[in-house]
Parts: sequence; C-alpha cells; structure tokens
Amino acid sequence: MAELQNDRFLRALLREPVDRTPVWMMRQAGRYLPEYRATRKQAGSFMDLCRNKELASEVTLQPLERFPLDAAILFSDILTIPDAMGLGLRFETGEGPVFDNPVRSMADAKKLFVPDMASDLGYVMDAVSTIRKDLNGRVPLIGFSGSPWTLATYMIEGGSSKTYSIIKAMMFDQPATLHHILDVLADSVIAYLNAQIEAGAQAVQVFDTWGGVLTPRDYNEFSLRYMHKIVDGLKRENDGRKVPVILFTKGGGQWLEAMADTGADALGLDWTTNIDDARARVGDRVALQGNMDPSILYASPERIRQEVATILAQYGNGSGHVFNLGHGIHPEINPEHAGAFINAVTELSGQYHK
Repeated sequence: MAELQNDRFLRALLREPVDRTPVWMMRQAGRYLPEYRATRKQAGSFMDLCRNKELASEVTLQPLERFPLDAAILFSDILTIPDAMGLGLRFETGEGPVFDNPVRSMADAKKLFVPDMASDLGYVMDAVSTIRKDLNGRVPLIGFSGSPWTLATYMIEGGSSKTYSIIKAMMFDQPATLHHILDVLADSVIAYLNAQIEAGAQAVQVFDTWGGVLTPRDYNEFSLRYMHKIVDGLKRENDGRKVPVILFTKGGGQWLEAMADTGADALGLDWTTNIDDARARVGDRVALQGNMDPSILYASPERIRQEVATILAQYGNGSGHVFNLGHGIHPEINPEHAGAFINAVTELSGQYHK
C-alpha cells in the first residue's frame, strides 16, 4: 500500500499533535454533489452502486477532488449486514429502506446468522481495497458499520420509523428475543469491521443513529453494551499502525462518559451538546469528532465561517478534535457552502495547534 501523505486525521483521533484540525463530513460522498447523482444514475440503483467496486471508489473520491478533506469514508450503506442475512432489503422511492422479512419473534431471531464476509459481503471488502488503491496514500480511509441497536430498529420495524413502537414493544415485552438479535448483530459487526480493516480501512466508525431514542437505562442495556462488545472485539492495529475506533450516538450527548468507558478512541458528537462541555467531561480520555449543525450549511458562507470559528474556539487549544458535522450533510446543500465550511476549518484551525 502507498505511504500515507496526510495522517492528521488518524493522529488527531489518537490525540497526537497535528498542524491543524482535520476535517471530513458524514455523507460527504452523496446526493448534494451533481457528480454523485450522475454516477448513481449510471449504476442503476443505490445498492448496485454499493456493489460496483469501481463506481463505489469513484463516488468515495469525488468530494476529495473538490475539497481539502483529511479523510475518505467508504461508500456503502449501514444496512449491508441485515441485507446479507436475507431479510429482503429494497429501497422504495420516497420512503427509504424496506425489509420484506422483518424480524418479529424468537423464531425469526433464531434464523439470523453472522454473514460470511468473503461470500456475502465480499463486495464491500472489494470496494475498500479498490478505494485504498485509488487513494494512493492521499488521505486515510474510514470503514464503518451501523450499531447493533440501529440495525435492529430497521430489521424489526421493517424500515424507517418515527415511533420505534415495534422494537420498543419487543424490548419491554420480549427482552430475550431482542438480546439474541443484538448479540448476533454485534458478532456480525465485529467480523465486518475487522474484514474492512484487513482490506485496508485505517479507522472505523460505528453509527448508532437511533441510540438517542432510548432512556439512559435502556441505552446502556440495549445499545452501549453491544458497542462495548464490538470495541473489545476489533483489531486495533494493522500495517504497523493503530486503527482508531469512533463511536457516534446521535442524541447521545448525556452518555459521553459511559461511551468513553468502552475503550473507543473517539466519540462523535451531534450539535445538541457543546463541544467545550463535552471536552470538560471526557478530558483527555478520548478525542471528539463534530459537531456543527448540518443546517448551518444553508446559511451564507460568512455565517458558516463564523460558526466554524465559534466551534474551534469552544474546543480550544490542542489536538483531539476532528471537525465534522453533527450528522450527515443534507442532500439539498449547495456544494459551494460545503466548500466554505471545509476551507474555514483548514484556514482557521492552525492557531489552536501552535
């Protein structure tokens, strides 16, 4: 593999000194870019795009051609694992993912299995190694997975949900069934992320998109417990270099101390927690990633720059901050506004690293 030319993202995650704050965006390869929409059209469907290693690499690299980003993130979907379990995933226009065979009982749960990473999910590993080759050492590549709780919400609800009524009913009435599902998912995520690391991912992130819908008690039992199991099971070094692990729970700002106890290297923050408060609470135990409200990108470039300056000042001096949005970039954002955000980070952050 080519020598890494820019490793400030990896160094910041390990709280090592950097010359400026590294920056990337969740969903940076996506619908806000016209070139992405063109490639997606060429692929035929979203999953066809994920399964074509050349096109997956092309869209992963598209934002790097536009912006001075410090990391690339694998182009894939969080639902690849449940899809490989044979639950009949399809994407409906306007309503998102749908599972034809949702998991609703212990009998359904007992049919679940850890997918074979080479045969069932080999296309993801092919994409990882192709992207690493095409990056040629420009920036590190991030691999990722959904968290067990988040994957389970889609598998049990049968798609997206506003109320989480089916999974929460199971959680309260059939906790043993839900724990069985989460356990198989945690084992699957460990195998999946380790396979991505072996294929060339240089850092990994677990997206716990729906952890924030739980009470503190239920978050600990049904979400964090399984992310902790994943952190414990991951390969933390490859190619003679540490592989940092980022945990991101949307709406999870009240649980940062417990998240830091898992042994993860970094925690993602959404925009509902101030980064200075988060830093005061976790100290130097973990790096922090975030946390600008993605909606700021609808504002003028001047206002975006002001917000970047505010967040940098809130975090203050020293390493351990990876600048990001507090969730994924919205599809309607003007790419020039994304550029204004990234340029502001690269231009304004050096003063905090002297």
